[in-house]
Amino acid sequence: MESATAFYSGTEVIQRSISVDDTLTIKAGNVHSVYEISQCLQFINSNEFKKVALQFPDELLGDSGAVIKALEEGTTAKIFVLADTSYGSCCVDEIASQHANADCIIHYGSACLSPTSRLPVLYVFGQQPVDVAHCYDQIVKCSQDSEEPVLLMYDVVYAHAIDELERLLHSTHPGVIVSKVNASPSTSSNSYRASDAVKPTPLDDEHTSKDLSQDKDNSSSLLSKDNITDSSLSVDNTATNSASSQCHFGRTFTLADNCTIDDYAVFYIGSEGRTLTNLMMTFNKCPFYTYDPRTQIYRRETLNVNRALMKRYYLVEKGKDANVVGIVVGTLGVRDYLAVIAHLKEIIKKAGKKSYTFLVGKLNVAKLANFMEVDVFVLVSCPENSLLDNQEFYKPVLTPFEMELACNRAREWTGDYVTDFRQILPGASKHVPLPADNTPSETDVSLITGNLRTLGTDDDTESSGVDAKAVVARDNMTVTTHTSAGEYLAGRSWRGLEQDLGNTPVTKAVEGMKGIAAGYANETDEGTQV
Repeated sequence: MESATAFYSGTEVIQRSISVDDTLTIKAGNVHSVYEISQCLQFINSNEFKKVALQFPDELLGDSGAVIKALEEGTTAKIFVLADTSYGSCCVDEIASQHANADCIIHYGSACLSPTSRLPVLYVFGQQPVDVAHCYDQIVKCSQDSEEPVLLMYDVVYAHAIDELERLLHSTHPGVIVSKVNASPSTSSNSYRASDAVKPTPLDDEHTSKDLSQDKDNSSSLLSKDNITDSSLSVDNTATNSASSQCHFGRTFTLADNCTIDDYAVFYIGSEGRTLTNLMMTFNKCPFYTYDPRTQIYRRETLNVNRALMKRYYLVEKGKDANVVGIVVGTLGVRDYLAVIAHLKEIIKKAGKKSYTFLVGKLNVAKLANFMEVDVFVLVSCPENSLLDNQEFYKPVLTPFEMELACNRAREWTGDYVTDFRQILPGASKHVPLPADNTPSETDVSLITGNLRTLGTDDDTESSGVDAKAVVARDNMTVTTHTSAGEYLAGRSWRGLEQDLGNTPVTKAVEGMKGIAAGYANETDEGTQV
């Protein structure tokens, strides 16, 4: 009977409230400035949009009513707020917007800046407070503490203060490189400030980060609008006009001549979170210094990146051991997600493994626990949402880069880490072609189980028409049986609902139970039906 205390009564379920961090909500008088209402109206009216979708993260939903009221005073367009996003709030939810036939999206709050492909998007990061003078002092201190030159990066919610910081640094510390937020870095889309929404200036190969640094618009809004006629696969995340001009995760910067990013120390403005983790994993050879404007604390990050990388390499070994791989679709808005799913299917098949694709919405432990026949999962998501803590999940969850390390014999582990799945696609800077089809399979020893494992398939095995359930000899040393998730499912005692058409008698519909599961209307206090 003690376990009954773990359940709620009907009254408690109805009255239970959900706590949401509302510390970021603002006063009504600041709505126009923080949410840049004038620029949003310019974006809507100049493009003659009729239906506008607003996307807020949970912590800013408290301001959504005031934002809508302010926008409706300056436009006749129909404005609505998207409900709970299909995936992470940092990604633009184009699917939900298309369900409502929206003409465009205005995305508020922090964003991962992953390129989109369906609808015009206006990013409004907001203007979280930051003490520019105090932050400047910490950057100067960082440049004195570090032996390397300094590269300044920041959370997008502090983008409004970067121009002022850059002016201060230019006069005293010109060697500090300041990155610029860019809504869509690929060459297949137009990216420009919201103030230029009427006459956009495309960001092409000749529009480098130097040009961006000369833009003194203090707006923290950015517009991303894709070319409708472009059919090419654009996957490179690096501007190629100059060898030193680079763009990573929507941040553009120009390095000094004959220098790489590994030669710099990174000064990051923002609090701990997925953005910082993503940057530290990607630029794992750079020392990181952080400044949190909320607490005004400056420190050098002591995260053991090497230990974190070894944990990720452990997942690569689990991927090599796996026979059945589940590809989990964690985004429907990031450009080229279909291309990377097709790429994963190809490399998994050539590695001699089975793959299944899952579309489960927001990821949680309970959803993936339903598929125990799957050995490992691969999450196709934006860079900031792909690095999951695997301690809670029953089966490992890998990134596309880790799965390619496990399946592509031509790719070797060098310590470099890729979180943007678009970088491993053909044509991208981190792409490694698969071995030729006639390359024989390889056998090695698992570092986890100590058992022999085989990577790849032999042509003679595929062409011989061997039954999927037959036992096949390999190299006169070992034998293996071809298994699949279907055989695992066939061995289950419960296999899901079955229609059993033609064998079920037709009966009249009857009135069912009323109420909630914790206590139906026709149940007594003892739990028996009346």
